Amino acid sequence: MAHLDAYNRPISYLRISVTDRCNLRCIYCMPPEGVPWRPHEEILRYEEIETIVRAAAEIGISKIRLTGGEPLVRPGIVELVRMLARIPGIDDLAMTTNGILLADYADELAAAGLRRVNVSLDTLRPERFHAITRLGRLEDVLAGMEAARRAGLTPVKINTVVMRGMNDDEVVELARKTMEEGWNLRFIELMPVGNGVLAEGGWRERVVTAREIRGRVEAALGKLEPAKKAAGSGPARCYRLPGARGTLGFITPVSEHFCYHCNRLRLTADGQLRPCLLSDLEVDLRTPLRNGAGVADIKHLLLHGIAVKPLEHHLDRLQKPEKRVMSEIGG
Repeated sequence: MAHLDAYNRPISYLRISVTDRCNLRCIYCMPPEGVPWRPHEEILRYEEIETIVRAAAEIGISKIRLTGGEPLVRPGIVELVRMLARIPGIDDLAMTTNGILLADYADELAAAGLRRVNVSLDTLRPERFHAITRLGRLEDVLAGMEAARRAGLTPVKINTVVMRGMNDDEVVELARKTMEEGWNLRFIELMPVGNGVLAEGGWRERVVTAREIRGRVEAALGKLEPAKKAAGSGPARCYRLPGARGTLGFITPVSEHFCYHCNRLRLTADGQLRPCLLSDLEVDLRTPLRNGAGVADIKHLLLHGIAVKPLEHHLDRLQKPEKRVMSEIGG
């Protein structure tokens, strides 16, 4: 049974950033030169992550998602998946990845116990993909998505951050993929959590709201009908276009936040528990672990994190987190 926070929300989901490192430099996340990495000794060891997840399972957290940075750049990630998949009470183990290395790992991840992947993909145009990510190749991501599908890491979810003047002219083309190829696509409003050029003061001018995106899609492709949420849809509101096999979702942290239904905690790569993505409130788990804390001790700290989880974020008041960038938090 999941524990309730102070606002009667059952907390059943833990997102774990396994590394702050990444093989891309996306414009809404990092500057071209990247950001300073945390020293290796500050990053949680796999055994420490396992202890935290065992404690989480004992207080009713049943869903784990591995994130980064880019989780597939951390050596031994398949073994961590294997460790976590064996923990009693964890019945949903997923990963968010940029997809660059996914074709190399999909079969091993599935064999180790991973259930699903979410893949970040902001454009269907190779030159634009390279411009947005600064380092990546679109064909690697598409190959990774296909490898994940063949390996059974399904449904493969595609996450697209929509940015005015950069990729918003592709929303109809992307939405059409749910009809033609059965994609499960989610459009995400741009958030100011990063250290890239789009995370500066002018980020709001780049936001394209879900309402505007939906209007463009429906004008071109037909009326959206509510769709049953697939596994791992999280805060997305899911719809289906006429005749589509896939689904189209909208995640609206800016225009219509979903805080009142939030069921998640986040663990940073260096062992800080964040009850809210968009708040700098943190609970230190790494120091107690390295001082000998066991599962019972970590359970108490997790319960404290649940107890202090805020009701909502305050992007509407132009308040955003300052202590962390997205590559450290894990999204």
